[in-house]
Amino acid sequence: MNAEGRCWKFGDNIPTDQIVRSDRVLLTIDEMAKYVLENLNPDFAKNVQSGDILVAGKHFGQSSGRAVAPKAIKATGVSVVIVEYAARLFYRNCFEIGLPLLECPGITEGVGSGDMLQVDVETGKILNLSNGKSFTAKPIDPFLMEMLKAGGLIAIAPKIAEGRSS
Repeated sequence: MNAEGRCWKFGDNIPTDQIVRSDRVLLTIDEMAKYVLENLNPDFAKNVQSGDILVAGKHFGQSSGRAVAPKAIKATGVSVVIVEYAARLFYRNCFEIGLPLLECPGITEGVGSGDMLQVDVETGKILNLSNGKSFTAKPIDPFLMEMLKAGGLIAIAPKIAEGRSS
């Protein structure tokens, strides 16, 4: 699973309420995608392109655990989310919908908005094509990687159920 795209960089302590504001959660996912991170960067949802990469600092996706937040990010076309550290519920929600999320301490020091990044999700290797810096993210649990490859929890559920009946 590889990704290559433009970096959109955000800071630390971004709660799900900032990813998708509470007054937007009744919209469809496609409509919600038009407002993702609007208070932090009004240009993000307007200009993000399919394959782009979202990078953020510590505690990304904290607080309310709003499950639509990763869905809305995925609907923008973001191919992978790379953070210093993600809130546990947000982290798991990403895998359940098939959105790759890597935790990579130090990533925000070595990338800037607009940099071109190349990512190998399986190995955790990240290369900043703009400045030559490379990083290695924490390994993804094998079960979560299998879920990701399947496209999310709903896609892998029949396989899990089949394994239990054997």
